Amino acid sequence: MSDSAGRDRDAAETESAFAHPAVAPDGSASYGSHPDQVIDFFAPRDGRTGVPLVVLLHGGAWRAPYDRQHVSPFADFLARRGFAVASVEYRRGREIPRQGAAGPVAGRWPETFDDVAAAMDALPALAARELPGADPRRTVVTGHSAGGQLALWAAARHVLPKGSPWRLPAAPALRGVVALAPIGDFASAVELDVCSGALHQLLGADDFEARSAHVDPALLLPTGIATAVVQGVEDTTVPQAVTEAFVDAAAKAGEMVGLTLLDGVGHFPLIDPAADACAVVAEEIAQLAW
Repeated sequence: MSDSAGRDRDAAETESAFAHPAVAPDGSASYGSHPDQVIDFFAPRDGRTGVPLVVLLHGGAWRAPYDRQHVSPFADFLARRGFAVASVEYRRGREIPRQGAAGPVAGRWPETFDDVAAAMDALPALAARELPGADPRRTVVTGHSAGGQLALWAAARHVLPKGSPWRLPAAPALRGVVALAPIGDFASAVELDVCSGALHQLLGADDFEARSAHVDPALLLPTGIATAVVQGVEDTTVPQAVTEAFVDAAAKAGEMVGLTLLDGVGHFPLIDPAADACAVVAEEIAQLAW
């Protein structure tokens, strides 16, 4: 595919994914005092009970302009597929860029990770209240792009370095993780300048190596939790090489990660209810959940 054709495809995919109107949740609950510490809940549309709970972490390079609203159509899509969905918001980078930054800063350290950890810890009680039809024993975490990194990280908190404030004493009670075009290997993501320097903004250039040890999914292996990755072959936002580096790191650590590569697919069809790729994602979630 020519560069021009690739740009046209990317533009069309992005337009399609963001063309859906936001879908109001069936309920929301706070897990902290900050306005961004909130979870939206989508009940299964068929009214069934005992269904899997999907925890959804949105992407957007950990930057403020991208919040959970843009994945609400995807959350609704999963609810129409019979899942109960908890869509997590978290603190992201500030709108006002730091000096020398080209746009909004990516993430907040340590608040972004404080929030994801707090949300995951609060979810069992909140979901029991807001989604009584969900079966917490069938919980799958999924996330797209930067949210894919957060999903992989949420499943790896029991293998964080000792002394980490987010470390769990035992593996979280998850059936698995389905990471969608995740920023799962920081070294390759930095080399390819994924999301225009977002990782250095997130972690800070001076503290990058030390902080990476606590949040880089490729360094937090093996987890012992079933993990699948879905990746578009034509993705230019988070290229296939980043996902393959994570999968390779898992293999070297003695853990097998399922990898589904979708030909002719870029970055956003994975969360676009109008795209066939979205159905593939739902099936990957179902395979782990059931």
